[in-house]
Amino acid sequence: MPTDLTPVIAASTRWLLTAYPPPPGAFARATAEAQARQATTVAAALCHPTALDVELLHILGPGGSHHLDHLTGTGTGTGTDDPAHAEQSDWRTWVDETVVSWAACLLADPALAARAHQALAATEHPRIAGDPRRLTLPAQRDTDAAPLLRHPDLLEPVAALHRHRLLALLTPETSPLP
Repeated sequence: MPTDLTPVIAASTRWLLTAYPPPPGAFARATAEAQARQATTVAAALCHPTALDVELLHILGPGGSHHLDHLTGTGTGTGTDDPAHAEQSDWRTWVDETVVSWAACLLADPALAARAHQALAATEHPRIAGDPRRLTLPAQRDTDAAPLLRHPDLLEPVAALHRHRLLALLTPETSPLP
């Protein structure tokens, strides 16, 4: 049984970059992708903190991007009977709405990202996200490469979906993590 979060992290990162694309250029694309991947990695680890949670995720599936696509208008708009469309959207089935919402919260708020990164210590994935500086202390090149991806007002509809659960998780008095 798979116990890694790679499919959810990859699909959720791709969804964020599709919904909030970086400016043209390879450097901007790579920098924006690194930020989105780190945010989704932290969010996925907090959302699915144990190996059992990850195994259940692989059995039940994350839910897909349908609601997020509808909310942001990022759906492809083509029919599902089209084989080319089905092949292009298979990755969308691995998008986890909660992970994307939490990642949006982390991208919009460096202080919250720092708290989230600290909370990783209470999971079975304490070192999954690496150096948190892209999220917690973004350099000017980071914000320049991801102006839409880091814009709090643009992220708000997605971030608001599950922000209350993230804040409850990161509040020490009410944290359900062991």
